[in-house]
Amino acid sequence: MGQRISDALAQRIVDGEWGPDQRLPVERELAERFGCTRITLREALQQLEAEGRVYRENRRGWFASPPRIRYDPTSIAGFMRYVAEQGRTPRTELLEAVRSGDGLALARRLQLPDAGAEVFVLRRRRWIDRRAVLLETNILRASWAPTLLEHDLAGSLSRVLTGTLGLHLARSRLSIHPASLDPAQAALLQSTVGTPCLRLRRVNYDDAGQVVELDVESWRHDALAVTVEVTAPSAA
Repeated sequence: MGQRISDALAQRIVDGEWGPDQRLPVERELAERFGCTRITLREALQQLEAEGRVYRENRRGWFASPPRIRYDPTSIAGFMRYVAEQGRTPRTELLEAVRSGDGLALARRLQLPDAGAEVFVLRRRRWIDRRAVLLETNILRASWAPTLLEHDLAGSLSRVLTGTLGLHLARSRLSIHPASLDPAQAALLQSTVGTPCLRLRRVNYDDAGQVVELDVESWRHDALAVTVEVTAPSAA
């Protein structure tokens, strides 16, 4: 029965009964419509959530998921640009921007010469349209961009680094793996603890081959589609 209900709800979303980011009726009403218990209904909704068709927000209910943002990891375009290019509205909220001694763990990750070398730590929450979809932490060598905190960081960081400070990255190493939201992340994304997410970890290098930035992103799993265009080599 749960599969029948999830199929029916999915079809109603496809047919436009609930548009992107539109709230579904409350669980009690949906259960009455389908003649099932709320437990069965919730199982159907959780299946749709796992498939990225619906999402839930704490104390607000269930919503139809909007189309996923396409992300090309080979592109140098930043979040603000590639979201806007897809006809959506991006927004960045600066949660924290501090300068500090990084400690041993960050020293190792950034290949700093000692644990006391200073770094900038930026924590930002990023939105697409009405929904917070991404938490991002950027850790940068303070010696690479010493005036960084003097600039507006509630927007495109790449624009500040490249356009304002004249800094350029030579290469990046990106890894992507599934993870889940911890309590703090879930609260910031209006989700529930343990909800799946996509974790992106990018290490950026300058022209001298020195690590200058570590970027860690935690995306709501239904908000992002990783797409890469590959061209086959010509036949000999």
